Amino acid sequence: MAEAILEPDLPIVDPHHHLWDRRNQAAPPSGSGAPEHPFITAIADARRYLLDELLADTGSGHNVIATVFVECGAFYKAEGPVEMRPVGETEFVNGVAAMSASGMYGETRACAGIVSRADLTLGDGVAPVLEAHVRAGGGRFRGIRNSASFEADQEVLGPLNRVEAGLYLSDQFRKGFKHLAPMGLTFDAWLLEPQLPEVIDLARAFPDTTIILDHVGTPVGRASYQGRLEERFPTWRKNIHELARSQNVVVKLGGLAMAFCNFPSFLAEPRSPSGELAAEWAPYIETCIEAFGPQRCMFESNFPVDMGSCTYATLWNAFKRIAKGYSADEKTALFSGTAAKTYRLELP
Repeated sequence: MAEAILEPDLPIVDPHHHLWDRRNQAAPPSGSGAPEHPFITAIADARRYLLDELLADTGSGHNVIATVFVECGAFYKAEGPVEMRPVGETEFVNGVAAMSASGMYGETRACAGIVSRADLTLGDGVAPVLEAHVRAGGGRFRGIRNSASFEADQEVLGPLNRVEAGLYLSDQFRKGFKHLAPMGLTFDAWLLEPQLPEVIDLARAFPDTTIILDHVGTPVGRASYQGRLEERFPTWRKNIHELARSQNVVVKLGGLAMAFCNFPSFLAEPRSPSGELAAEWAPYIETCIEAFGPQRCMFESNFPVDMGSCTYATLWNAFKRIAKGYSADEKTALFSGTAAKTYRLELP
């Protein structure tokens, strides 16, 4: 049975979701004997997640007034220089945003902000890629995300083992990173909890660049980290408070429904209600709000990835339960204000 929507009139800007169409991608080979990674299992029912599916979620009861798209490797150009192919994703998403901005699909302004990918290890060579994104974004392009998520135990990330250790610390990456601030672009950082010192160092080295920490720094609780969330929590908390000292950093509150965190609610049947989700996630979310303050925190859906644990409506109910004790001004910041300010959104 669907839950009743809590605080249905509270305006929400969802600052982190994806769009993709993977229906034509080949299925992984069978018969290998290796179990499918839980990340793949979690998104199995979302091989197509485009405007229709997004609006079905945003229209499920909460007052979602706008969203921000974050890169996921979809709709890259099939031809042309490799470094320019991610611009295809910006072109596609800007088209989706234009559809939504027409008003023909309801009041939610989908993809009002766009965060795409450019390979910052290109160094100075990334400048023309960034310029191409800006042109393709129709005034909506806001920044770049390069994932640095790495773990020596490859069972943790599974299909998302894509980079070597220490990306954010490398000189070549930073040669590209320095181009963001002069162009007024933000940087979304995704990495795992043990890697938080790397983004701390990056934030200190580039105090004029707005850095958004995705998914509260992604606590890890699977594979060799199985059962160790509580053990590692103090280390995570210490690093979160250290990162918060850099005033150029804001944090997204979410992503805790992912396979990598491996909370009891992940892939649970029946699905956990919002009260149970809130109890699992609250220590991480409340620590971030304590460290950064509401003005530098924003709730995020991370859909459709987080659908492995809950529906879109249940996820936002869980966030509202966690935020129940905050003032009206603080809730405004957490649910819409910080996202609108960080990504410079023009809201109705």
